[in-house]
Amino acid sequence: MAFTHCGVVLLGLLGVLSHGNASGLLELSLGKFRNVLLNQTNPVEAVIRNIASNVTVIIFQVHAQQSDVVISFDKNPSVNSSGTGVDKGLVSILRPQQTICTWYLQSLDASQVLSTAISIPYMEKDPIPGGCNLEFDLEVDPNIYLDYTLVDIHIKFAPANLGYTRGANPPSCDSGTGQSSRWRLHYDVYQYFLPENDLSEMVLMNHIRKMSEVQSIKANGFKMLTLTTDDKTNVYFSSLPGQGVIYNVIVWDPLWNTSAAYIPVHTYACSFADLVANCSSLRDYRVFRDDVVFWVTFSSVALMIPVLFVGCPRILNILASGVVGSYTVILAIACYIYTSLAYITLDLLRRILNDYFNRAYTNVPFQTNDFIILSVWAMLALSGVTVQLRRERSEVPFPPHPYLTWKRERERRSTNVLDPSHHIPPLRERIHNKLLHIKDFFQKEQPAGERTPLLL
Repeated sequence: MAFTHCGVVLLGLLGVLSHGNASGLLELSLGKFRNVLLNQTNPVEAVIRNIASNVTVIIFQVHAQQSDVVISFDKNPSVNSSGTGVDKGLVSILRPQQTICTWYLQSLDASQVLSTAISIPYMEKDPIPGGCNLEFDLEVDPNIYLDYTLVDIHIKFAPANLGYTRGANPPSCDSGTGQSSRWRLHYDVYQYFLPENDLSEMVLMNHIRKMSEVQSIKANGFKMLTLTTDDKTNVYFSSLPGQGVIYNVIVWDPLWNTSAAYIPVHTYACSFADLVANCSSLRDYRVFRDDVVFWVTFSSVALMIPVLFVGCPRILNILASGVVGSYTVILAIACYIYTSLAYITLDLLRRILNDYFNRAYTNVPFQTNDFIILSVWAMLALSGVTVQLRRERSEVPFPPHPYLTWKRERERRSTNVLDPSHHIPPLRERIHNKLLHIKDFFQKEQPAGERTPLLL
């Protein structure tokens, strides 16, 4: 089988071998990152030596910002032994007594492509990411597949399998659903935000290292949710065009308390090449996926402030105009500078306009720009409220709300006998008189007195 041996050739130009070598050899160490310059023509072989006997699985992965690379077990890549993309990896199942591993890789871009590569070892009790793949081409597929639109981001991955010793047969993926099968595994989905307004390759290379290994993912990533056997291995997130985000999944075996990480995948939810949706341009709970629950909760929260200030319409008007008016300035700033505050309204509009946005987990970074713009918003709102309070202090009092007006009028009529309205008949009597008038309208006209016959 293709996954039972290791092989990765880096078909590209290494920075350390760029002085005229037609091909080169890249020595890798387990758990160590190496930045590599790749191109389409010059092949390079990557090798790991002296692999310890307690290592049973090695996951090799390579990452580039926007140019696809092809990684393969063989020098001549095939569909079932290779992967193509900007974030790709392969699982190598080691044979007994095996101490050396090699792989092959090819850049699809004619120009030099900066990438970073790492090989991560796992032991016999560690779960194997993608070990029960039934959907994708690789027999064991540790990759996360990502698609994005202007509205949401969709990630999906193959289920994992239990770990096993070198030379043994892999556990069956469909032998049962008990605690002795792969159905006991849990999947923690993590999210990590890149620095705002920074689309450079080196920034991605440095930060994707924080989302590649289990302990580093837990230390730096934000856990969005946990999937169990009852859940499908696909998740939706809110799309943040122009903001770099890295996703990864940790599969956890609760029986042996061991974990393994999938291949991290990144996106900016925009294109570096297309003119449309180009990148150079300017906590969630599952219960809220139900539209009825979401909109009832939203309406209740939205009406909370008006209800609290129903007896003080003047204060309510001033607060509303100060806070909402200053927020329009924030939306104007968001057209030119990235800020997460704009998603207060954008996510609401997406929920209204898109029928499937309820499945997306919405989480946005709160970074330096957001703190500055939040301070501007608070300053504008406070200034607006203060100015209005000072200006309205000498003005005519704000009209009372309709209920108070009606209540005062009712008391006045009941006590003031000089008011003509005090002598108005009761409502029941007035309705009775109206009905009598309607009855008279349908009656025939009666003769008015005696008539004399016409005399000839």
